[in-house]
Amino acid sequence: MIGHARVRADALVRGGALPEPPPTRTIVLWCPDWPVIAAARAAGSPPEQPFAVVAKGLVFASSASARQQGVVRGLRVREAQARCPELVVQPYDDGLDHRAFEPVIRAIEAAVPGVEVLRPGTVALRSRGPARYYGGERAAAATLAGIAADHGAPAVRAGVADTPFAAEQAARARPVRPGERVRVVPVDGSAAFLADLPLGVLGDADLAMVLGRLGIATLGEFAAFTDEQVRDRFGVAGAFLHRLAGGRDPREIASRPVPPELQVEAVFEPPLDRADQIAFAFRRTADDFASRLRAAGLVATTIRVGIVDERDILLERTWAHPRWFDAADVVDRVRWQLAGGVDPTGLEAPVTSVVLEPVAVDAMANHEHGLWGSGPDERVHHALARVQGMVGHDGVVTPRIGGGRTLSERVVLVPWGDAPAADLASLRDRPWPGRLPGPPPATVLERPRPVDVVASDGGSVDVDDRGALTGVPERFRAEADRGGRFASVTAWAGPWPLVVRWWEAGGRRLHRLQLVDAEGRAWYLVLADHRWWAEAVAT
Repeated sequence: MIGHARVRADALVRGGALPEPPPTRTIVLWCPDWPVIAAARAAGSPPEQPFAVVAKGLVFASSASARQQGVVRGLRVREAQARCPELVVQPYDDGLDHRAFEPVIRAIEAAVPGVEVLRPGTVALRSRGPARYYGGERAAAATLAGIAADHGAPAVRAGVADTPFAAEQAARARPVRPGERVRVVPVDGSAAFLADLPLGVLGDADLAMVLGRLGIATLGEFAAFTDEQVRDRFGVAGAFLHRLAGGRDPREIASRPVPPELQVEAVFEPPLDRADQIAFAFRRTADDFASRLRAAGLVATTIRVGIVDERDILLERTWAHPRWFDAADVVDRVRWQLAGGVDPTGLEAPVTSVVLEPVAVDAMANHEHGLWGSGPDERVHHALARVQGMVGHDGVVTPRIGGGRTLSERVVLVPWGDAPAADLASLRDRPWPGRLPGPPPATVLERPRPVDVVASDGGSVDVDDRGALTGVPERFRAEADRGGRFASVTAWAGPWPLVVRWWEAGGRRLHRLQLVDAEGRAWYLVLADHRWWAEAVAT
């Protein structure tokens, strides 16, 4: 240790650079057009059909047949469809990419441990072990590419080089010979292999633009600069890309830990046709599921339950939990899924199997009880779960704020224990033209309440054809249908017009008004057909 420290100190004193770590020979497997392959399979589209996935209105990836007709990445959807009228378009789903690629990863991990997933469709692993086992780097890469192809990743190409970056570029490079699927870069030859590649492969468009203005077009020209020159001009991020360009990738292969097998399945022979029988028979499987999670030090916060009947119809649903699932919670979800909309004493077809797998897990240590228990939250959860077990899954709901222009549209009721829909936040954050700004009122009435708003002359306040009030609100009565007394209006704002369902013949024009009465309560009112209604109140 002292000798190594003295060598490093001597290098610094002489002003020389520290020695580079030895290169790690790497194998990268790359499946071209994986986002398109995963999306086309999910949509049931034939392989020869021109296909594209889009994100934010632009083409994210396209199939080979679509590219032949000019559909390329970054193209607007309308222009892509104009170039290829038979183009099938689907939105890009990152989660689908990962789920579809998981069987491929597991198959490779079964053959060679230590796989790092760079992105769906691309994995990296150290070449030393596979090369020794399969008789060389080329043979190892070809074998692993064949395994990936057998498990759903067609036309996989492999690259072998000194660094992960160079190996990926070798996999993506044009084959030397037609039909060649493996490209092996010789030891210490990564810098020479990368030298002629364009700067765009670094994935930094801004850096490529700046270097292009300086007359630098290839990785070799960029790598010719010294580390100090690049660091002074482009900072740490530029220095990292400079090392990649010179075949000096500082990253190590970080293998993905092989997840424990947590999926369980209960097979019923003969098939069962009663929900209560299936739930009772599934209890042992639920206990096994909970035991496997405990052994792995995990708890499941989201699960997926798949029920298969004798017609081979799969009824699948994902369930979330406000805390985490125990065996009893799992059995309840199976029973609710079976009884959803069906008489629990009988099913449409006998059930042959129930499959249970975790979707989201967390470390058990993050969900341990406190020293004195979990207090009121625990009692509230048990009470609501017990009521839910008696009245059904949809019998206990909690409100969430969703998207919409009116207050009633923004209230979304979610069954207790279910996570809100993944797109609820995105819907809430959309512009929604005509929606009043926040903060929202504290109480949204279950049913609009008729109210009276009158001017100083005693006449009812209305809205004229130009969208202005016919009088200044002076008095307000919240119990118009019960003959309540009037109170004075201390402040008001509005009105704001809103056209509801303008594209239909029955569309209406509404007007919103906010006012504060003498008791300090703020009211949110809506004028519909010349009648005022209270939709919300804040005290």
